[in-house]
Amino acid sequence: MPELPEVEVSRLGISPHMIGHTISQIIVRQPTLRWPVPQEIQQACGLTINTIRRRAKYLLIDTRAGSIILHLGMSGKLRVIDATTPLQKHDHIDIVLDTGVCLRFNDPRRFGACLWQPADQPQNTLLSHLGPEPLSEDFDQQRLFELSRGKSVAVKNFIMDNKVVVGVGNIYANEALFFTGIDPRKAAGKVSKKKYHQLTEQIKIVLAKAIQQGGTTLKDFAQADGKPGYFAQQLQVYGRKGEQCHQCDSLIESITIGQRNSFYCPNCQR
Repeated sequence: MPELPEVEVSRLGISPHMIGHTISQIIVRQPTLRWPVPQEIQQACGLTINTIRRRAKYLLIDTRAGSIILHLGMSGKLRVIDATTPLQKHDHIDIVLDTGVCLRFNDPRRFGACLWQPADQPQNTLLSHLGPEPLSEDFDQQRLFELSRGKSVAVKNFIMDNKVVVGVGNIYANEALFFTGIDPRKAAGKVSKKKYHQLTEQIKIVLAKAIQQGGTTLKDFAQADGKPGYFAQQLQVYGRKGEQCHQCDSLIESITIGQRNSFYCPNCQR
């Protein structure tokens, strides 16, 4: 499943080809995704793309009338191609520009989304209750500690809560907790202030490095140009059950936390 770095890499990849150009046509071949694709999305036709933003794992393609909201779901991919490029299986939506360039959305599992946010209406509820961006100044060293007090939920689930901070998905939560030396099963309220300060910094570092490396290609993710992300080569614990820890040579263990596979070093993480 694409996480925040993969979505940010997609934004960086598609933006130079789209910003400043006019949407000439929107072709919806499959209107039934995670939510139905609204007819109102056609309001963007004939309008210039002003900016392309990311909020959590959502991409927002902004025009003066409103924004096209894209979510990649479990298996979604975006490709910038010539509009005449032959279709592949699961190519559901084309956003065609006046240059002949096309942003093509492919989603085999159809858990992704394509929605419309009118400029003159309140923000979509999917976005209105989100916490701060992890790479922004709003996510500071005090936030995790203060929000965690009295929480019995596992610290891994706590930092993956989008109301606490957005975009810290499963891969990067595992990695940040490893670098901080925190057992992912530990109750959020039992983690010290010092450790939360370190964890905040590690979340920022891990996500920034993943973006720099082009994201993490496991099964489904590829960048907009089709190239894989390379951060998987640097993973310390995620997906490494039974392999030796790079720091202490103990064997990496795996456990299910919140219905997700969690990986940790039993020696380095307490």
